[in-house]
Parts: sequence; C-alpha cells; structure tokens
Amino acid sequence: MTPFSTVVEGLATDVLLPDGDGPFPAVLIRTPYDRARHHAEARGWARHGFAAVVQDVRGRFASAGDWRPYENEVTDGAVTARWLRRQPWSDGRFVAAGASYAAHCALVLALETPEDARPDAVIAAVPALGAAETAREPSGVERLLARAGWWAAHGDRRDSDESVLDRALAADPGLLTHLPITGLPERLGRRLPSWAGLWRHRDRGRLASRAVRAGMPLLAVGGHHDHFTEDTFALWHTWGGPSARLLLGPWGHGLVAAPGPDAGPAHGVRLGELYVRWARRALTGGLAAGRRGALALGGGDLWSAAGADGEPRTRRLRPLRGTAFTADPDRPVRSDDLTVLTGGPPDRCLMVTPPLPRPLDVVGPVQVRLRATAHTPSADWAARLVALTPAGAAERLAVGVLRREEPAGRETGFTIELGRLARRLRAGTRLRLEIAGHHFPVHARNPHTGEDPVTADRLLASRREVDPESVALTLHVLPSRPAPTDFAKEILR
Repeated sequence: MTPFSTVVEGLATDVLLPDGDGPFPAVLIRTPYDRARHHAEARGWARHGFAAVVQDVRGRFASAGDWRPYENEVTDGAVTARWLRRQPWSDGRFVAAGASYAAHCALVLALETPEDARPDAVIAAVPALGAAETAREPSGVERLLARAGWWAAHGDRRDSDESVLDRALAADPGLLTHLPITGLPERLGRRLPSWAGLWRHRDRGRLASRAVRAGMPLLAVGGHHDHFTEDTFALWHTWGGPSARLLLGPWGHGLVAAPGPDAGPAHGVRLGELYVRWARRALTGGLAAGRRGALALGGGDLWSAAGADGEPRTRRLRPLRGTAFTADPDRPVRSDDLTVLTGGPPDRCLMVTPPLPRPLDVVGPVQVRLRATAHTPSADWAARLVALTPAGAAERLAVGVLRREEPAGRETGFTIELGRLARRLRAGTRLRLEIAGHHFPVHARNPHTGEDPVTADRLLASRREVDPESVALTLHVLPSRPAPTDFAKEILR
C-alpha cells in the first residue's frame, strides 16, 4: 500500500492506495473528528482494492479555515470530489462514506452538489442529517445532553476534547440545571460562539426531502439505541436511488462498539467487511432494485428482513399512582434513572400492564394516546416505556417527548410517538409506562411559561392530570416468530 498526504484547497487529506497498478475505485471520508483516527479503516479499504481518501473538514485539525458546523460541507465536498476524479490513480468511481457528522458530509455531497461531484454510492451510518435534526426532536423538544456534550467536545475549536463535559459535570453535577441554556459556554469556561446559533436552526427534513431524488445506491446503518434511529430509518425509507439497504442493530451511536443490553452473539457484525462487499456491488450495478435490509431482534439473537412491521395491538394499562402530578423543573424526572420513588408527592403518572402470558416480538412504531390537562400555557409530555423483567430488572424500551401549547387547564387528547422497537419480550414481563413533564438532562426542561427553553431564565411548576381510562399503548406485534435471515444476504442482494 502507498500512503501520501496532500492539501486540497486548504483541506488536509490523506490518501492510501492499494498495492498493484491502478486506477482504483475510491472511498471518501470527510470528518471533523481527526483524519488520523481513520488510519485503520483506510488500510482496510486499501487491502480490498479501494483508494482510501480521508480528509479533515474545514477548520478542524490540520485543515485551514474557520470551523462552522454544517455550513461548508457542500462546497468543500464538491471541490474534493472533483479533485479525486482527476487523479491518475482514480478510475472515476467513488463511495462517500461516514458516520455521524461524517455521514452528513457524505449525504450533502450526494444530494446537494452538482452532478459531476456526486458520489456513485453512499454509506451513511448513524447519520446526523443536519443541525436542526441534531438539536431537536421532531416535536421540537431540545436535545440538551447530546448537544452540550458534542459542542463542548468539538464546537468552535480546531481539535477535540471528548471528556470536557464529563469533567465539568464532575466538578458541578448541576451544570445543566443552570439558566439560561445559552449561558453554558461561560459555565464551561470557554468561548462557544456557535452554541446559541445552533438552536436557531429549524429547517428539519431538508435532506430527507431531497433523498427522494437521490440517484445512487445507499447503505444506511444505525442502532436501535442511537438518538438518530428515526432519521436513519426515514433516510432509507425515502431514498429514491436505484437501491437502498438498511442495517439496524441493537447498538448505540458507536454501533457494534456500543452494544445494548439486548444484543446477542448474532449481532456482533463485522461492519468493515460488509461495507467493502456492499461497495463493490454498488459500484458495479450488482444490487437489486428497491429497498431491502436487515433488522436485529433485540433479546432474540436473530436478524429479520427490514420493512415488515408487526400488527398493531393496543394495550390498556392499570394506573398505579400519579394520575394527578406536578411537573416540577426543580426536581425533574431524570432520563438517566429508572428508579421510581413512591414517597412524597408524585412527579409522574405511573401505569403498568399485567405480566405477559407469552413472549412477544415487538417490531415497529410505538405510540401512546391519552387525554390530559396541563395548568400552564406550555407543557412537555414525556412518555417512557420500561420493561420489568421476571427477574426484577428494569430495562428502558422507548421514549417520546411531545410539546403542547394551549390554554392552561384545557383537557385535550394527543398522541406521543416513542420511535421504533425491534425487541423480543419474554413471558412474565410487565410493561411500565411513565407519563411525565420532563426527561432531563437528555431533554431540556420546559419552563412552562411559553418562553423559549433555550433562553428562559425562570421555570414554573406545572400541575397535570391524566385521564387513566384514555391511556392506550399501541405496539406492533409479529403474529408469529420471525423467520431468521442472513443480514449479509439482505444487504448484498
């Protein structure tokens, strides 16, 4: 293999060429996380006959310019793609690949550049589709913890320090409770001029809408425990290219390096090998048309074909306590704690199902429908579904948060979407549903005044009432055990 480094319009770029005579197909990875961290990945691509091109995005690590997240990737990606195709070692074909922000770089190159700069195929893993998608849930609720961690580690700096927020929280456990949220940089002791601007992005759905007109194959990879699961699925579902493939496993944002508690031996996928095999077929037109993919069944240690949800089943729940409760931002329901204290005034509505008489394979979207009242003009409604196993453990299954703004004291009906599940629930498992006003610190606290949660400097408690007879939990249940599938065959078909 032949490595060399170069600079493309100020952008530091490493190239690793395979052994033998070219020209070669290429893979392009544009990253804000330091191109040096991709050396092992580049060697893997080169061993399999691909020229590996890895580049620091503008303003990061060795690349010149100012770092402005999500602003320069269309222009810089197009310049790099055209440069790549002009090189004597390139056969003109390349795959744009990346995870998280690097997936954003690959997707804007595919969907927002002129035709001569577009890649021939795209691998997008746990894709951060854009600033608006990363900042807020589809319902508008702010994703506080993830954004604070990312901006503290990577924002407005040339390098990265991924432990910044952890150190700050160790020094001040109440760091994220201080108001306003826009004041976080001062509390971290550093300049973060782009932090306040992040929350002004509201153009959610731009890339997903353009995906309908995509002209190349896609491999979308995600985890059921990743905060971008819904975006990964939507990207695959709307992709208009000649083929689209989906791989969703029981993983977090780090994919196979971050397995969930429901992961089994069958879910330990060698992603690098799969990427190479898919890329070869994508570049030679060897993929069948249409959408296909594989979905891991958490707790079931098998894969099933993607795209077929179970049958909707509505379950009624028995109220335990808190049909009237107070959502107090000074003692919010914690996103990092499944413990429910029974003493004192209730801070959430708590409901439960009887033990499951038989195992259930739940595959598809989850939603909660209810009628409820908030005595403040603005209110967030957080629904958390938890599995209480026969052994007595509590396992988080799904969470959804909805923002409602209406006259205080008016009872209304609404539905909270909790995302998608692909999970086998054992016989004897009970389902616990929590309906609360907060899910902190994953999500910012609603001040309940109608003010913007990002700039608000005062919070009010909010009295709530839930009509227990109205609460309906809808799961999609497979009518029979799924037929196991070979995930690689589904991806490469």
